[in-house]
Amino acid sequence: MRVYFLSCIPAILKLNGMYIGAIDGFERRIELDPADRVFAEIIPDENLNGVNFFLDEKFFKNPPEFCDVYSMEGDALIYIREYSVKDAKIEVLYQSRFYGSLITVFSQAGLYLSVDGAEYSLTPLPQSFKKFNVETCTLAGREVFAISNGKHLIVISESGKIIFKNAANSFSFSDTLKVTADFETCTAAQAECEYSYDGESLTLISAVTRETRPPEDEILHFAFFESVLTAADFERYLSDALKHKAADLKSYLGEFVGVTVPPEKFYLVHGNINAAGLVYPKAKNLFEVKYFAVDVADGKIDNIYPIE
Repeated sequence: MRVYFLSCIPAILKLNGMYIGAIDGFERRIELDPADRVFAEIIPDENLNGVNFFLDEKFFKNPPEFCDVYSMEGDALIYIREYSVKDAKIEVLYQSRFYGSLITVFSQAGLYLSVDGAEYSLTPLPQSFKKFNVETCTLAGREVFAISNGKHLIVISESGKIIFKNAANSFSFSDTLKVTADFETCTAAQAECEYSYDGESLTLISAVTRETRPPEDEILHFAFFESVLTAADFERYLSDALKHKAADLKSYLGEFVGVTVPPEKFYLVHGNINAAGLVYPKAKNLFEVKYFAVDVADGKIDNIYPIE
């Protein structure tokens, strides 16, 4: 099988002790047989702890916590999603009382948010929370505590409950919570969501996804599948003959969670077709990529079909 390696930060890949090369956001591939149980070592930049594992059947069926594995027509892609820090000492980055809760952001071989009040919660945070802002805001007449890093927002209620934890490039508090989140798509799509608040929990009352730039003709099919995924106006990509089937597209394509570019091997096998890989969750940290292609006529998608 062909195995592709990706890493969230630059790292060095070794297999059975032999230096293979650098890996990062651009894939590096090898050919191997899982029955050979090749031993992989990945050593990251930034003085972080490395990771190691045997590339065997067990690994490809039950990946460890630090990585995601994608199955692709008999091949696989391994994405090393996170590395632990070597310094495991506790460092308090922020601490404050909010009503009856003690809110603490700290690092200890990772970043965490602790809320200690009537109940206790410990929430892992992405490394992007190394820098963050905090503020007390008023939402629907009640105070809430907000922690943001420019890409994500966490909102804590007066009772110490985390009522929102999601992507947010911008936000505002008034009678409702309004959030804008950017998607990494061909069209630079943005989601605008609005939530009501009853003092206990948030309720989504409106959501609109807007695509801020048109896609080039050669990536029209990627933009279309991303538009379906992000609940944008995907009907505008369809020909008149297909528009009446737009409501059936979600069930036809299934519950995919991502859109990927097929690897070079796909085009060698299937030819140069307008295809995209749709990512479906199978188990924890384990995904399957299925390929769908489109036919385009007069700048509109005229047919959608799976690649077997």
